[in-house]
Amino acid sequence: MHSNAGTQASPSALRVSLSGSDPFKRERLLDACFGKAMMAAALLVLVTLGAIIATLVYGSLPIFEQQGLRFFINRDWDPVNSLFGALPAIYGTLVTSIIALLLAVPISFLIAVFLTELCPPRLRTFYVGLIELLAGIPSIIYGMWGLFVLAPLLADYVQPALSRGFAHTPWLGALFSGTPIGIGMLPAGLILAIMIIPFITSVMRDVFDVVPTTLKEGGYGIGATRWEVIRDIVVPYTRVPIFGGIMLGLGRALGETMAVTFMIGNANTISAGLFNPGNSIASVIANEFAEASDPLHLSALIALGLILFLIAFVVLACARLLIKHAGRV
Repeated sequence: MHSNAGTQASPSALRVSLSGSDPFKRERLLDACFGKAMMAAALLVLVTLGAIIATLVYGSLPIFEQQGLRFFINRDWDPVNSLFGALPAIYGTLVTSIIALLLAVPISFLIAVFLTELCPPRLRTFYVGLIELLAGIPSIIYGMWGLFVLAPLLADYVQPALSRGFAHTPWLGALFSGTPIGIGMLPAGLILAIMIIPFITSVMRDVFDVVPTTLKEGGYGIGATRWEVIRDIVVPYTRVPIFGGIMLGLGRALGETMAVTFMIGNANTISAGLFNPGNSIASVIANEFAEASDPLHLSALIALGLILFLIAFVVLACARLLIKHAGRV
């Protein structure tokens, strides 16, 4: 007599065979649709990025066909005579962004440490809301405030003091030189620093909050001071996301338009003096795009946009490599 133990069907399989349909067919169909929707969303990002790159490259062809790689190193920008050079705008973009990072990163770090380690809980909610409010202020408001409030203060007090203080200091004397009129490379970098501080601070505060309490308590238990715990435990534990927050602020500084347009002076020059006016890629495009009737002029402005895109891409690529390396250490 044969045993039926190996041939007995499960109750669910028996119901499927009796009903002639799969009870999980709807769930599998929905899961497949969800997967295709996610794939479509990912492809949409790639298609959009490709369309942007193609538009910039196609629009830049006339200026590169005429000038070639000289467009990157020429200093002249004279639309009347069809002379275009991107070097002053590239220089201004990089210098103002570096100034912004040098000013914003230490201030953001101190604010984040204060909020996570020293600030009373009641005041912390207020300060966090204030920082988020600063992050949401439109850039044109920063530019107007910088032009009408910050620029006179810089021209009357800060710039003359810096000129006198570093007049006889090598290198620094040349940096802090120029006419103290309140607008220029340093004022533009300063307004950018004010704008990116809320972004960097928010990231640093969030990552400081996820540091396990046991690690900090262990540091205090062996006699470490608060500063030693922050330096030797908190910062090493969060170094990768901290660097990511800094890169987020740098990306905002590179592409900022209106505030820089108000504060940089919009002069197509290259100067070592940070008080002198200059230009950035974003400010040149903002000032001239609406009036670019000459096709070559329009192509030059689109080429500046392509250069800004390439700068942002290189910065993000380097950031990814550094983050990857830091994660292995």
